[in-house]
Amino acid sequence: TQLFLDVHRHKGELYIRPIKVQHRYSATMYMLHVWRGDEFLPVSESVVITEILSSAPRPELESAGSHLDIWNRSFAEAETIFAEEAKGDACVEKRNQCLQRLLRMAISRDERMLELIEQYFTISDLLKIGRRMIGTGLIGGKSVGMLLARRILKNNFDRWGGLREMHDSFYIASDVFYTYLVRNGCWWVRAGQKDPKTFLRGASEARRQILRGSFPDSLVKQFSDMLDYYGQSPIIVRSSSLLEDNFGNAFAGKYDSVFCANQGPRSQRLMDFMSAVRTIYASTMSEDALRYRARRNLLGEDEQMALLVQRVSGSLHGDLFYPKLAGVGFSYNPYVWNKEIDPEAGVLRLVFGLGTRAVDRSDDDYTRVVALNAPLRRPEDTPDLIGRASQRKVDVLGLGGNQLMSMDFSEVVAKSPDLKIETVATQDQQLQRYAKEKGLKNIFPWILTFDNVLRDTLFVEDIRGMLRTLHEAYNYPVDVEFTVNTLPDGAYRINLVQCRPLQVQGGGAVKIEIPEVEEKNRIFEASGAVIGQSRMGDISRIIYVVPSMYGQLPLQQRYAIARLVGQVTRMSSSGDGDDNGLVLAGPGRWGTTTPALGVPVHFSEISGVSILCEIVAMRDDLTPDVSLGTHFFNDIVEMEMLYLALFPDREGNALNEDFLLNAPNRLLDLIPDVGPKNAEVVRVIDASDLSGSSVLKIAADTLEQKVLCYREES
Repeated sequence: TQLFLDVHRHKGELYIRPIKVQHRYSATMYMLHVWRGDEFLPVSESVVITEILSSAPRPELESAGSHLDIWNRSFAEAETIFAEEAKGDACVEKRNQCLQRLLRMAISRDERMLELIEQYFTISDLLKIGRRMIGTGLIGGKSVGMLLARRILKNNFDRWGGLREMHDSFYIASDVFYTYLVRNGCWWVRAGQKDPKTFLRGASEARRQILRGSFPDSLVKQFSDMLDYYGQSPIIVRSSSLLEDNFGNAFAGKYDSVFCANQGPRSQRLMDFMSAVRTIYASTMSEDALRYRARRNLLGEDEQMALLVQRVSGSLHGDLFYPKLAGVGFSYNPYVWNKEIDPEAGVLRLVFGLGTRAVDRSDDDYTRVVALNAPLRRPEDTPDLIGRASQRKVDVLGLGGNQLMSMDFSEVVAKSPDLKIETVATQDQQLQRYAKEKGLKNIFPWILTFDNVLRDTLFVEDIRGMLRTLHEAYNYPVDVEFTVNTLPDGAYRINLVQCRPLQVQGGGAVKIEIPEVEEKNRIFEASGAVIGQSRMGDISRIIYVVPSMYGQLPLQQRYAIARLVGQVTRMSSSGDGDDNGLVLAGPGRWGTTTPALGVPVHFSEISGVSILCEIVAMRDDLTPDVSLGTHFFNDIVEMEMLYLALFPDREGNALNEDFLLNAPNRLLDLIPDVGPKNAEVVRVIDASDLSGSSVLKIAADTLEQKVLCYREES
């Protein structure tokens, strides 16, 4: 046919959704439209679209019927049992057997997760999942976490029904990944990755083959049908491997997720989607992901890659698409910067726009950290610091350019005429006074504080209730990702897009007595921005990147220093988290992608460190962004590191450079060919080399937000 439409009636209004329109194209043609008066108006709000389409009786893919016999038979049996249940005729034993079989076929084989899933998933839930699956196999950890959390909240959190934004996700099952590897000649590499001695062999070449590989026609047809369902709504393709987001293994940031703005002709949208799938499949061969698996003894585990395809939550503002708010939330707060803060109340990392700025550690920018029992108490304690440490950049999808973009907040506001800026931002009174004194015009006085949301709505109460409910169901701290969108009447909807166990241990707020130590014996001390477990213990080695020397290096040399630090760190530790006396201290942000702002190490290079110190000495206007809630933070938590930021010019902070620059440097002993110039930048100080009977010790009290590294006579 030349024209094919879906028609929906919802809450008294008529909606149409073009599925096929031959020989025509417009920027909004394949969007859902509402019929009002003489017009059909495009609907861009994800809240409205998912509410309408998720209630449709036919969400499944039309071309998804060619499954394996056992797969068809199992789901057909489930359909029969579901129909019998509706009549009251179902056999409980038969239903339970079918449920158990389908759970292990399509959902999970992790016993700890299955124990939880079995309490909440029903035959009806599994049938809904099956209708939205592409291929056979398991849907993976990220998909399971999202679905399980939503089911827990539906059962146990009374307000969830009125708060939730519906979802209409699809699941590309795990067997598709192995089929793709075999089809494109990469299976031999995958099979060899179970050996700890050879797990990196051939990975680079396999990545290249995956990125240029092809899909079978039957799979391309299912991809195409799925894109017809989403129309021109932006989507995100997310990794959902079998081990991801389970108890003990977050895999945070180890695999890629890819936004598809999903604009342009149907053929272009299909090509962009398949490119996103290839990118995520290729990320399973990245050195970072493989080293993570090796570090956690997972090389021998079956780690297939399923995919979760989600509609991007948000709405259209001009040609920019983004949600009102997004962020991550923890049911347990490991960053207790004030005595009034209750760790058990939870904490958020909140941003305006897409949540990429909340989960990725954005260089030269900041997010709002919210303690849920004291939401207006900020880590920053002065108006000047609040202004400097507020979000300035916003991640959005530019539909005109068909791409993910980072823009200045002021630019986003200018391009979003319908945005009620006062709901998320407050005016900078100091800037306004200064502009008035100097006669400046056209200033942008708004700062993203989110104070009105936190103070004047039930958002904090709702998100805290959600986190508490999930924590109790998991019987374990949880880590969630979410978005928030507002409706015309001012009400808001929360879209829970991810949930996983948070591998953080309670007890971070244990009281530790910081000893009184003579100034000459203090190596460094810090107050504020301390994350991790309180501790008292010995230090065996300090790896110190000298800020003044590093700051003079050209760009390429800074990358070389990062690799050198990684080499020394690996030589200094076993990489399994057992080396409790290894300190790494250096300027700016560890793990940055911008060497002007810190040392661009990969986490896999420093995973054996027990104490990570960021010295605020790169630029006067650069304040470390507490990594809470980011992929970087998850790595820190999993390795049980202590993280701290040191402000040399601030009260309660000090750095004894005389000691660090004059103590014996072991770098050339460890790596003789590194050269004396690098030895001026990187210093390796061993406690065993100190004169006399001195030992190095660390005392950290995260409740008081204080850390002291000092020298003590034994």
